[in-house]
Amino acid sequence: MKPIRPDRLADAIVEHIQQLIIEGGLLPGERLLPERDLAAKLQVSRPTLRDALAKLATLGLVSTDAQGAAHVSELVGKSIRDPLALLIDNQEGTFHYLEFRQIIEGEAAAFAALRASEPDQALIRQHYERMRVAHEKDDAEAHAQADAEFHIAIYEASHNLVIMHIMRSLETMLRSNVVLNRKSLFAFRGHNRLLDEHAAVFEAIMRRDPEAARKAAQLHVDNTLKTLHEIYDAEKRLQVSIRRLERNDLVAPQKARARER
Repeated sequence: MKPIRPDRLADAIVEHIQQLIIEGGLLPGERLLPERDLAAKLQVSRPTLRDALAKLATLGLVSTDAQGAAHVSELVGKSIRDPLALLIDNQEGTFHYLEFRQIIEGEAAAFAALRASEPDQALIRQHYERMRVAHEKDDAEAHAQADAEFHIAIYEASHNLVIMHIMRSLETMLRSNVVLNRKSLFAFRGHNRLLDEHAAVFEAIMRRDPEAARKAAQLHVDNTLKTLHEIYDAEKRLQVSIRRLERNDLVAPQKARARER
């Protein structure tokens, strides 16, 4: 039997790490183990590991910092995320983003109900419990963070790599969107209704009911979008009222107008 050549070992490492990135096991920006430790973990020589990392760098999957530490490249998902980050940086863009989530959210929840492994379910449960505790403490910020993690765990549990990577790329916007709108949603809809909607999604996934999960997730995003439209319309009316009040700063008093005549 011929020994495995170092270049073939390097290619095997490239394939292994590339697959981990594709499956979401390694995330953009994550630092890999130091070279010595990583070589020992993969049971290869350091020169072979260096060859593999060089090939991964050429593919744009790994980058090296000034200290020589290897990281999963931030470019993974960047081409999707950056243009959308500019697009969504306004009210209209936020509505378009939520309309997109109306399409994705239900199917992701249905896939999660069908495909979630026990570790997937445990992670979804963990974030739901964090949300419930934050709700009891009336902690809007903690609730928002747990909310975002809850949805991301569902995307991962869908085991659809396209859904997972697109929504992972939008993760920053998801977190910002949830955090910025949480207090407004609380004010318009109340804590209990929001938690009830998440509970319906959670319970349907746990009992592996894809149709119920789909409907619950779609209802949640539909209600969020409807509420944000109501908030936006109310804010526009308020701004009109404020501008009317401010006219007094621009218009001369009646007595002054009379003297001018």
